[in-house]
Amino acid sequence: MALGRRYEGYYGEVKEMSYTEEIFDIKGQVAVVTGAGGYLCSEMAIGLAKAGAKIAVLDLRIEKAQTVVDEIITLGGEAIALAIDVANKEQHIKSFNTVLNKFGTVDILVNGAGTNCPTPFFEMSIDEWDGVINSQLTGTFLGCQVFGKHMVEKQSGSIINISSASAGPPLSKVFPYSVAKAGIKNLTQNLAREWARDGVRVNAIRPGFLPTKWNQENFITEEREKAILGHTPMNRYGTPDELIGATIWLASNASSFVTGAEIAIDGGFSCMTI
Repeated sequence: MALGRRYEGYYGEVKEMSYTEEIFDIKGQVAVVTGAGGYLCSEMAIGLAKAGAKIAVLDLRIEKAQTVVDEIITLGGEAIALAIDVANKEQHIKSFNTVLNKFGTVDILVNGAGTNCPTPFFEMSIDEWDGVINSQLTGTFLGCQVFGKHMVEKQSGSIINISSASAGPPLSKVFPYSVAKAGIKNLTQNLAREWARDGVRVNAIRPGFLPTKWNQENFITEEREKAILGHTPMNRYGTPDELIGATIWLASNASSFVTGAEIAIDGGFSCMTI
């Protein structure tokens, strides 16, 4: 009994693919990752590349995107860097056309771009509010609208949005971020319903606390760290590479009957009460 299937290796040699490799296989698929120059999504982009996907690395900061592309190429992968303001639909369309011309299709979309703002509620300006909502929620909406249309037309694709532990119930000190992430969760569920019969799955990853440099400087005091870890059964922070397994699972056929889900990767934070 064959427990896997054979495929042609890089040098033309015949290799045996294990059962696990087969169901999680994304080799040759094209993944677009927004915010991929950042702390979390750069690891997700590199993880997808290590699994064999071709990667379009999209970020507002082209130099950050190029750094990720350089690493992927060093690892033997294939990738391109594109600058994008995710709140601008025309830039999404331009990026989509560039990816299509380069790779011929889009199979996977990770919407991971977005900013945060620690300004207290009564002191927050409309520009600060709009900046977070536009980069997070509007950017995810536009990514789904532009790249999702292509997936619906070809009747296949996987979209992975980035929710948050603050999507509900909300965390303190990050008002617009919490609102945006709650919106992304709802958008994910709505599109999952809309596109389920079109072969397009839409899910979200809900990271817990994986502190970035920004988090540590603007968000996490000694008192807050004690509260966070006290509410996290695993009693530690996560690391960006711990998002990769769920990303590959949601991108692959291993999750073929999963849509509209929000996958918590939070050390148990979301299941904790007292």
